[in-house]
Amino acid sequence: MGKVKNLKKAAAYIVLSLLSFLCLFFFYCLIINATRSHPEIAKGFSFLPGKSFGPNLYNVLHNKNLPVVSGILNSLFIASASAALSVYVSALTAYAIHAYDFKFRNAVYLFIILIMMIPNQVTTLGFLSLIGKMGLMDSFVPLILPSMAAPVVFYFMVSYFQSNLPLEIVESARIDGSNEFFTFNYIVIPIVKPALAVQGIFAFVASWNNYFVPSLVLKSNTKKTLPILIAQLRSADFLKFDMGQVYMLITIAIVPVAIIYLCLSKFIIGGVTAGSVKG
Repeated sequence: MGKVKNLKKAAAYIVLSLLSFLCLFFFYCLIINATRSHPEIAKGFSFLPGKSFGPNLYNVLHNKNLPVVSGILNSLFIASASAALSVYVSALTAYAIHAYDFKFRNAVYLFIILIMMIPNQVTTLGFLSLIGKMGLMDSFVPLILPSMAAPVVFYFMVSYFQSNLPLEIVESARIDGSNEFFTFNYIVIPIVKPALAVQGIFAFVASWNNYFVPSLVLKSNTKKTLPILIAQLRSADFLKFDMGQVYMLITIAIVPVAIIYLCLSKFIIGGVTAGSVKG
């Protein structure tokens, strides 16, 4: 039995090591190519870094056709605001479903879950028509405000509340005279902080990588986000096309997300584990 157990353990380590290698290898390729010039990249892949990291970074940041610095700032603002709004409003909605016993609670819960099944592309035409009539085209507002309706975040938060927030705590706060917003902001939020961190990370990454809606809404060059600028750089004509700049810009786009994941990985594992257990 001991040998069989050791063999299974060794096989698990081998599989996990292989999967880790496959995941990290592409990031390694990206970083290596970001240090190489366009002619070097055209010759084929190399395991050794090149000497063009500085020139590639300079060329990207000083590209007259691509306002990269403003694109980074735009992406940071939109992603941060969307994540904060999405997490707070979804948690508040989930708290209402969990802590209140009202007549149509199950119907409201089911309705929100059904919305989760609808792809964004289905509603895009109506969404664009609406913001066009409201005069919100080429604005950050339609990219931030709709993020408060996040059924996936809501569903996760409801599951987390059911397993980690006893209603006795809420009842005790009410008996002590605490109003509902005070209870939520100062009692509930500290309890569910790991779940908020997890969903905040996921919401930030989703908004940071979002290309489809911003590309339809944003028209001004100074308002475009990083994914739009990457697409524009990749679609440049052949004479101006520079793969070194493309890889460098993708590296710039990935680094903030990687840093967030590395710093908050403990929250991700703990929050997902706790949120998946009920009762």
